[in-house]
Amino acid sequence: MVTSAFAYHAPTSVSEAARLLAEHGDDAKLLAGGHSLIPLMKLRLSEPGVLIDLGKVEGMSYIREADGGGLAIGAMTTYSDLQSSDLVQNAAPVLADAAGQVADAQVRNMGTLGGSLAHSDPAGDMPAVAIALNAELVTSSTGGHRTIGIDDFFVDLLTTSLEPNEILNEIRIPALAAGSGSAYAKFGNKASHYAIVGVAVVVTVDGSGNCSGASIGVTGAGPTAVRASDAEAALVGSSLDDDAINAAAGAAGNGIEFNEDVHASSDFRAHLTSVYAGRAIRAAIANAG
Repeated sequence: MVTSAFAYHAPTSVSEAARLLAEHGDDAKLLAGGHSLIPLMKLRLSEPGVLIDLGKVEGMSYIREADGGGLAIGAMTTYSDLQSSDLVQNAAPVLADAAGQVADAQVRNMGTLGGSLAHSDPAGDMPAVAIALNAELVTSSTGGHRTIGIDDFFVDLLTTSLEPNEILNEIRIPALAAGSGSAYAKFGNKASHYAIVGVAVVVTVDGSGNCSGASIGVTGAGPTAVRASDAEAALVGSSLDDDAINAAAGAAGNGIEFNEDVHASSDFRAHLTSVYAGRAIRAAIANAG
């Protein structure tokens, strides 16, 4: 299929991209890696009159240590860069692990962290990981900058709290507490590798072997990635024994309006959410050791 006609712009700075976005308003779409937007355009499910390609914008692809610890990651950083980065593997290994599970090598070489988060695909891997890592998202616009907490970012299917004139510029990952382990587990579509259900987990284990912190993100199950708050609460303060893990896994789907499509029924997704939450929790605990 062929897209509808559109004007194309390739700005070289964030300020130029922000100006173009403000100028063209709702008629414009930002292009990052393109693996989500272009298929929608070819199917005529999205028909922007103006395409603003961020591929030539300077200074949007980087991974560096943030002030005070943690990571600062440019929104145009690719999955391949995340997967191979020593900084990411050391500071946020679940992000590197999940990036390596995205699609295939061609997609990982082009797809970007910021593009995935801003697109808010219900089956994307990165949203669940960003939730588990308690990420903060920094935006740019002609009006300045704004920081959005991850729990306020994903609104609904393909919908975020980004304003129409905002560009996602940077993702900040706080430093993990000592004694933390993380993991990402998913039941993927065999053809696309999208998550039919995916669960990202970070747990912190204290010196007595008890859970002093837990953060869990779920993707693929419902219309948008969500925090599994009940599962987190079931882990914190526990000794992380089988009863606690099973209780948390069973609560991981609480509050989710499960998707139902040709890939999986809502009941099957509910079952998968519990199973993969359990797997990810156990893996995270093992990684904390």
